[in-house]
Amino acid sequence: MVGMKPSDTPPTLGVKLLSAGSAACIADLVTFPLDTAKVRLQIQGEKVVSEATKGIRYRGVFGTISTMIRTEGPRSLYNGLVAGLQRQMCFASIRIGFYDNVKNFYSGGADTANIGIRILAGCTTGAMAVSFAQPTDVVKVRFQAQVNLTGVARRYTGTMQAYKHIFNHEGIRGLWKGCLPNITRNALVNCTELVTYDLIKEAILRHNLLSDNLPCHFASAFGAGFVTTCIASPVDVVKTRYMNSPPGQYKSAINCAWTMATKEGPTAFYKGFVPSFLRLGSWNVVMFVSFEQLKRVMMVGKQKMEDKS
Repeated sequence: MVGMKPSDTPPTLGVKLLSAGSAACIADLVTFPLDTAKVRLQIQGEKVVSEATKGIRYRGVFGTISTMIRTEGPRSLYNGLVAGLQRQMCFASIRIGFYDNVKNFYSGGADTANIGIRILAGCTTGAMAVSFAQPTDVVKVRFQAQVNLTGVARRYTGTMQAYKHIFNHEGIRGLWKGCLPNITRNALVNCTELVTYDLIKEAILRHNLLSDNLPCHFASAFGAGFVTTCIASPVDVVKTRYMNSPPGQYKSAINCAWTMATKEGPTAFYKGFVPSFLRLGSWNVVMFVSFEQLKRVMMVGKQKMEDKS
């Protein structure tokens, strides 16, 4: 199981949900500028965005960050942070916190699960999380895409105002816009991320390369981040473009993908790959290390409370 040694007392579902959500928020706080840079690179080339930014051109992850600081100020790197933290508390709690339980359910409680069971569990919790937390992702992406320049009208002024504005102008469907590509993307991300982390960590421990501590967690998380970025990047770009688009620009997520392919070529699907990898790699390291430690601290605290009672 993710984050457990065979001798550990299994953490309760509540501990896993809370530690997963908290760890994901910590990871978002650390890596959010990389995610914002990724979004800006992914939407670069769209007509609406090009007209708003005029002569501004983003080149590479660190060039994008530098350009944003110079033209919009350092706070622009954290556009959408509130919605991002809301998203992680809803999203990561479900997709990571429920993973072991769903895996055990599919395996019938067996001590070990084959790769097919793990993939199915990852896809299931990823899809569950998106279905619940999609509005927070829509608001986060739109804030990150929003350009804070003098003379450029801002679409949204605050997180709650954004939820209300989207609901009033686009209806309930606007809050769940891009849900299908996001489910596809996060099913891929979740099963790749968690299964790869699971397999790498198990292999390291099985061959006694490292003990179950920080270096092991770091190596497993970094490997999971790279594999996940390679597989999920095309879907991630389509998801970002579609969720950020104004009503009527694209008929569907498939139409968005087709427009990108015909007008910008296949390389458009890997726009922002470097920031995606830097973000996923660093995010996975911070999240999984925090998740492991928070879970252990919570279990120790829970055990002490039980001993006192």
